Amino acid sequence: MSRIKDAGLSKEGKEELEWARENMPMLALIAESFEKEKPFKGLSIGVCLHLEKKTGILLETLMKGGARVAAASCNPLTTDDRVAAALAGKGVDVYAWAGENEKEYYENINRVLDHEPQLLIDDGCDQIFTVHTKRKELIGRIRGACEETTTGVNRLRAMEKEGKLKLPVIAVNDAYSKFLFDNRFGTAQSTVEAIMRATNKLIAGKTVVVVGFGSCGRGISERMRGLGANVTVVEVLGRLTSESGPAGQHKALEALYSGFRVMSMEEAAREGDIFITSTGNINVIAKKHFEKMKSGAILANAGHFNNEIDTNGLEQLSKRREKVKENVERFTLRDGRKLYLLSEGRLVNLARPSGQGHPIEIMDGSFAIQALSLEFISRSGKLPNKVIPVPREIDDKIAELALAVKGIKLSNPTKEQQNYARSWEEGT
Repeated sequence: MSRIKDAGLSKEGKEELEWARENMPMLALIAESFEKEKPFKGLSIGVCLHLEKKTGILLETLMKGGARVAAASCNPLTTDDRVAAALAGKGVDVYAWAGENEKEYYENINRVLDHEPQLLIDDGCDQIFTVHTKRKELIGRIRGACEETTTGVNRLRAMEKEGKLKLPVIAVNDAYSKFLFDNRFGTAQSTVEAIMRATNKLIAGKTVVVVGFGSCGRGISERMRGLGANVTVVEVLGRLTSESGPAGQHKALEALYSGFRVMSMEEAAREGDIFITSTGNINVIAKKHFEKMKSGAILANAGHFNNEIDTNGLEQLSKRREKVKENVERFTLRDGRKLYLLSEGRLVNLARPSGQGHPIEIMDGSFAIQALSLEFISRSGKLPNKVIPVPREIDDKIAELALAVKGIKLSNPTKEQQNYARSWEEGT
């Protein structure tokens, strides 16, 4: 039995789903294959994703593969109640509504887990973490999971390192095709769109401070520069999550050579008109930074959790906090300066109504990876309890499919070229 805000919104939700369905040709092709082969026949899938129209098409695809699907949201602000109503009417067990409090949020995740799923799809790792802490009785029956985000994969790798990961989890986020689809281009466009919708402010001429120059921050910086902003990038020394990948100083150097100003947060705090966090870490804009900001500065978060901007510290400095309009709060500091926080510090690009999530074509690619990775788990035998990369053949297939649906067909290398490349590999 679904728990949603209003079943009467189903008609509007069906219209949203229809628009997404018409613009997601990759999932349409996968759905055709799933409908014939039924890779999920007899299986229950627990989903914890942003519940909006693109996600709805993924859930339809899984159901065509024979799955029973139960879904909750991975963020209290990102559920589209119209789509939730439409999905509930199509046979998905939906437990989500916009504006859940923390207690309701975790109750809904547990309602999904009450269906005893054999497969999981997660975004941010809250569902998987709940299994490991509160619902351990399910561990033996779950074949595996897929994780969508950088933040979630980082949490999983920490669990694996500590010997606490009890499930095989495919790191969908780390697929190179997703890096291109989602992190760099999808986050960039959806973040810029959400800030513009929420504020209706001109970007050209503003100083935009982007905190974090990973794939998401790189994309946001490029898009903001394209709109005429003066972009400053903030990075830190070292590696905060693992020994793999570039250190902060490498990313800072890349930002510098890409034409952006680079400085510390302490320096950038004085200059920014718009601040955007994209690090996956905690309090990267903190109390000491608010103390230096100019009046009128806008604060937005494009990282997964609502802890990148220290909202508690901001409230401590303020004499008044008030809602100005949907997704915009004004903090009046004791000295009279005013700072504006978007979407409560949660994901600005997905917090409705200003956030619409990544463009449809982007999520067509990302969810195609999810669908095929989940199929891989369902067809595999016992997998190790580790963070597992997306199989290369899936990653390559998705990129090829993404080109094909746009009418782009690449030629094969000649036999001479193949032999030449192999000769170097073989040292001949």
